[in-house]
Amino acid sequence: MTSTLRRSLLVVAAAGLLSTTVTGAAVAGPPTRSPLQQSLNTLVTEEHYPAALAWTSKNGRTTSLVAGSSRRDRQVPVPHDGQVRAGSNTKTFTAVVVLQLVAEGKVRLDASVERYLPGLVRGEGIDAEAITVRHLLQHTSGLPNYTEHIGLENFENIQHRFFQPHDLLAAALAHPATFEPGTDWEYSNTNYLLAGLLIERVTGRPVQEEIRERVIRKAGLRHTYWPGPGEQTIRGPHPHGYALARLDDDRVVDATVMDPSWGGAAGQLISTPGDLARFSRALLDGRLLPPALLAEMRKTVDAPVLPGWRYGLGVFSVPLSCGGVYWGHGGDIDGYETRGGATDDGRSVGLAVTALPGTFGGDPEESALAVMSAVDTAFCT
Repeated sequence: MTSTLRRSLLVVAAAGLLSTTVTGAAVAGPPTRSPLQQSLNTLVTEEHYPAALAWTSKNGRTTSLVAGSSRRDRQVPVPHDGQVRAGSNTKTFTAVVVLQLVAEGKVRLDASVERYLPGLVRGEGIDAEAITVRHLLQHTSGLPNYTEHIGLENFENIQHRFFQPHDLLAAALAHPATFEPGTDWEYSNTNYLLAGLLIERVTGRPVQEEIRERVIRKAGLRHTYWPGPGEQTIRGPHPHGYALARLDDDRVVDATVMDPSWGGAAGQLISTPGDLARFSRALLDGRLLPPALLAEMRKTVDAPVLPGWRYGLGVFSVPLSCGGVYWGHGGDIDGYETRGGATDDGRSVGLAVTALPGTFGGDPEESALAVMSAVDTAFCT
């Protein structure tokens, strides 16, 4: 969700991400010849992430692996399938609720935002009549990204700050549109902030309640939740997450306790690698959306952050080195990065590390590359 991540991914794209295989000495986890365990170990020993966690399901068999330490200052075992901040994975949950409302005839994908949020979306070059619900879910609205304008580059200043959704929206709409709706693709958290407000307007209920009842419970996710107002801790067993105090400073702080309200419907959920993989599986298996709406979700446009990546309605299509693609999202929030998804042939993967790329020095592009390569390894071996 941060500008740092996007810059990293663009450089990774040029490096040929998925053609690289991560290898390294297996010294950060239990002795094993598992390629995935070796990749997790390398994320710790060479890329300097404090901890790495992975959960996979293939052919009916599930595996949970960890590497590193839950704490940076001392060796503390990493909980298998521990809870982490899920960041932008939240967007897929939000998109599912919107599409369920479409299936119920309460929302139209190609109706304007103005129809559902009258008078709310205004600004330089911004025409709410021209922006559709589909544009929001697919990041083709041209709306400016509020996370670029709320001071996230200074984590210590916002770590314990509570943000109201309308304040976040105001921060975005103070800036001009980046392109005309439907003419380009650009990732903007503002799209999902508005999708959350749309859900609340249509249902008359809080977006977190709709996500809990319509998605989390329906998919049987036991370790996924939306933190309540003012809730800054993580409820279940979890590794600590770490972040740069400021982007212009190499000082690292413990980011585990923080107010995630700035994420909202774009990035507030807490989950586990296993639950995120189960969610992707439930989605592809048709347990959350009727076939026609799942098909709409999988209509993609080019998403030029990485080679071959495409974006549907709240979900990426990501090519694999072993052929085919997986469908998922991923998330980045101070302290945690998560990646993974599911394939049509039944494979499911969730992976997390406990810092954003480059937090502990080194090349952030190489660190991002290593995480994505580990996900590819999880799917392909």
